[in-house]
Amino acid sequence: MTSPRQPKLSRRLGLVDATTIGMASMLGAGVFVAFAPAAQAAGDWLLLALLLAGVVAYCNASASAQLAAIYPESGGSYIYGRERLGRWAGFVAGWSFISGKIASCAAMAMTFGLYLFPDQARALAVAAVVVLTGANLLGVKKTAWLARGLLLLTLGVLSVVVVSCFATPPLPTTLLPAWGSFGGVFQAAAYLFFAFAGYARIATMGEEVRSPRRTIPLAILIALALTMGIYLALAFGLLRFLGPAGLAVADTPLLAVGQENHFAWLVGLGAVAASLGALLALIAGVGRTTLAMARHQDLPTPLAKVSRRFRSPYLAELAVAVVVIALILSSDILTVVGYSSFGVLIYYAITNLSALSLDRRPWYAPRWLNLLGFAGCALLAFTLPGAAILWMVSIIAIGCVARGLVLLRRQKRQPPGSD
Repeated sequence: MTSPRQPKLSRRLGLVDATTIGMASMLGAGVFVAFAPAAQAAGDWLLLALLLAGVVAYCNASASAQLAAIYPESGGSYIYGRERLGRWAGFVAGWSFISGKIASCAAMAMTFGLYLFPDQARALAVAAVVVLTGANLLGVKKTAWLARGLLLLTLGVLSVVVVSCFATPPLPTTLLPAWGSFGGVFQAAAYLFFAFAGYARIATMGEEVRSPRRTIPLAILIALALTMGIYLALAFGLLRFLGPAGLAVADTPLLAVGQENHFAWLVGLGAVAASLGALLALIAGVGRTTLAMARHQDLPTPLAKVSRRFRSPYLAELAVAVVVIALILSSDILTVVGYSSFGVLIYYAITNLSALSLDRRPWYAPRWLNLLGFAGCALLAFTLPGAAILWMVSIIAIGCVARGLVLLRRQKRQPPGSD
C-alpha cells in the first residue's frame, strides 16, 4: 500500500478542466490518425464503423462514469477491476491500459513529428515526449491549462476543415455503401475506437478531480458527446471531399483538404496542437495508472513516489517517457495504433464486467449496456490485425507471468493472502 511518507495527489481539477483533458486526448488520438486506416478497412461503410465505435465507446464511458463515482481515485479500471472482480482482473486491466496507452503516446508523438517535419519525425517525437513530460511534472493544473490552449487551437482548425469540405463541390461518388466492403466494418470500428478512448484519462485522474462523484461522470459523458459530434462532421466532410477510395489512400486526409484549399499550414498547426494535447493527457493518465499499480505493489513500489511540491507522480511519468521513446525509435505509427486499440479494448472489457457487478445503477447505465459493452470490446479486439493481437497478448501474458512469480516469491516471506 501507499507509504505514509508519500503525499497524496491534490484535487485541483474542475468540470471544465476534466472535460478538456478528455477531449484533448480523444481529438488528438483520432482526427489525424485513425480515419485513413479505418477507410482502408471499411470503404463505403466508414460511417457505420464510426457509429459502431461510438456505441461501444458510450457503453464503456457509462461504465467508467458509474464506477468512477464510487471509486474516485487514481488508476481507473485497475482500481475498479481490483475492487469488483479481484486482484488479478485489476492487474490485467491496469497492465493492458499501460501497455496500450504507451503505444498511444508513441502514435501521438509520431503524428506530431510527421506533420511538423516528416524527415525528422522520430527526433521531433522524442523531443515532444521530453518536453511534455517536463510540463506534467509541474503538476496537474499546469497540464489542464496547457491542454485547454491546445484544444482550442485544434477545434478552430477542425472547424475550418469541416467548412471547407462542405463548401467545395462533392466528388461524383455516392455515400451509399456497397455490400462487398462490409467485411471490414468491425476492424475499422476497432481502429476508430482508438479515437474515442480519451475519456479514460478523466477516470484515471480521479484522485485530482474536485467533487468527483458528480464531476467525473458528467465530464466523461460531455467529452464523449462533443467528440462524437465532431467526428461525425469530419467523417461526412472527408467522405464528401475525398470519397471513400481517396480517404483510404490519404495518409494525412485533413492535410489533403488543406492543400486543396491552400491552408495546409493551418492543418499542420492543428495536427501539431492536437497530437501534443493528446500526448500531454496520455502521459498524465498512464503515469497515474502506474502510480496506482505501484501503490498496490503490482509494479515496483518506487514508482509510487509523489513530488511534495508539485503533487505529481514523477518517477512513474519519467518511466513512462523512457518506454514511449523506445517505442518511437522502433515502431511505425500504424503498428502502434493496433497495439493501443487491443490493449484499451481489453481494459474496457474489464471495466464493463466491473460495472455489471454493481447493484445501484444510474439512469444512463442499465445493466444490459454493460453486457453490450463487454461483447463489443471483445469483438472489436479480435478483429484487429493478427500481428497486433499476438504482440499485445504476449505483452499481457508476460506481465501476468511476472506478477505470478513475484507473488510466489512474496508468499515465501509473508503469510498467504498478503499480495
